[in-house]
Amino acid sequence: MITKTIFAGEHAALDSNVYTGGGTDDTAALQAILDKATEWGGLRLIMDGAALISGLRIHSNTTIECLNKDCGFYQKGGSNKAVVENFDRNFDVIKNRNISLLGGTYNQNCREQEHHIAGIDPIWNEKIKEVNALENSTLVFAMQFTGVENLLLRDVTIRNQRTWAMHVSNWKQVVMENIIIDLPEKMHGQNQDGLHFWGPGQFLTLRNISGDVGDDFIALAPDEHDRVSDITDVLIDGVFLDHADQGIRLLSRGKGLLDRVTIRNVSGTYRSFGFYITPWFPDDVCGNYGDILFENIDLQPEVPNYDYRAPFLFQIGGHVRHLTLRNIRDHYSENQRALFEIGWPFKRRNIEKTETFIDELTVDGFSVLRKDGFSISPFIVDGKIDRMILRNIDISCKETSDTPLIAFRPNGHIGTLAVNGLISNGLRKIADIPDGAVEHEILWNIEPPELQHSN
Repeated sequence: MITKTIFAGEHAALDSNVYTGGGTDDTAALQAILDKATEWGGLRLIMDGAALISGLRIHSNTTIECLNKDCGFYQKGGSNKAVVENFDRNFDVIKNRNISLLGGTYNQNCREQEHHIAGIDPIWNEKIKEVNALENSTLVFAMQFTGVENLLLRDVTIRNQRTWAMHVSNWKQVVMENIIIDLPEKMHGQNQDGLHFWGPGQFLTLRNISGDVGDDFIALAPDEHDRVSDITDVLIDGVFLDHADQGIRLLSRGKGLLDRVTIRNVSGTYRSFGFYITPWFPDDVCGNYGDILFENIDLQPEVPNYDYRAPFLFQIGGHVRHLTLRNIRDHYSENQRALFEIGWPFKRRNIEKTETFIDELTVDGFSVLRKDGFSISPFIVDGKIDRMILRNIDISCKETSDTPLIAFRPNGHIGTLAVNGLISNGLRKIADIPDGAVEHEILWNIEPPELQHSN
């Protein structure tokens, strides 16, 4: 195998602009270069300028390297497809390997692309039909990779995506580092998500992902499309939200397992929803979540932009083995909301389906600073929890209110509630517990002492 390095400027006009577009359509010239990867065995394409394209397909053993952020691609209006995708997309078999995108800007020119196109993507056939409630149509993604192993993106900016900035399905060994999702042309309610992953998938690393989106910033949705695929072994470290509508979604709707997931160091500003951990789609199965860890979360809420339900930091529903939330901070927030809403697992409440059940929920390190008092309980329990363990809780409110730390709703039930290490100003009671809602209470290291009794 020979891997050749080619400078795009020697074969294409590169007279476009990654921010404003224009220039010569370089699609054919650049695709001809990319197709050489199958002849040579490997290709490194150096983008030493900006190209106007309709869309490019990338073979195995290909690297596209942009020399700086002003180099890259601007999608021609009316293209209505991905800016880049792997050549041999396949939902059942991994056919492409060793694809790298290094540096540069990939601009989808969202105002001049359709939100979706008619017809189900033939690669997915019936598997996508229920996902977006769009009958016989397919969303227009900025990037898509289906059936790929060893996918690397580093120092890449994805700009003005029409719907999802990136869709990855049927994958193994994916690494994305220093990624910017740049959305100056944000449109309300247009599915302008960030990074969206379907299964089957294993070994995902996301580091230093920043920007703004018009829906989920990151979505791990293993079986959103087929109800059976898994995603396991995930590390997300360093997420910086810039007025994003929503943060991170974990969606398991059927038998597909989402397991061994670590999400840490998330900060910035968000509008409506921080972390959606629910099946979303009504079903008797109600999801399949394994061991999930969130750590070092410091998000500032803003005025919400969605009105179909109340805003929240964490919404947790479905079947969960063990969820750990460590070092969660809420400091001087101006837009109060439930911080941990545990219960209804679906998008809407008008369907009688399986209730939420969590084997163990651990919150280790939770601090609140408020200039006033609570108007909404930080914890709202409307599902079944076998063990709920709260450690190292620090509440400091300038005003005292009767709002408890934990509020119960009609379906709320906890087998064992353990609170160890609570220091509070402005809190009169730990919980309002209806008869029979908690089987066992363990409270110790509580200050002030009158909070030793939860009610």
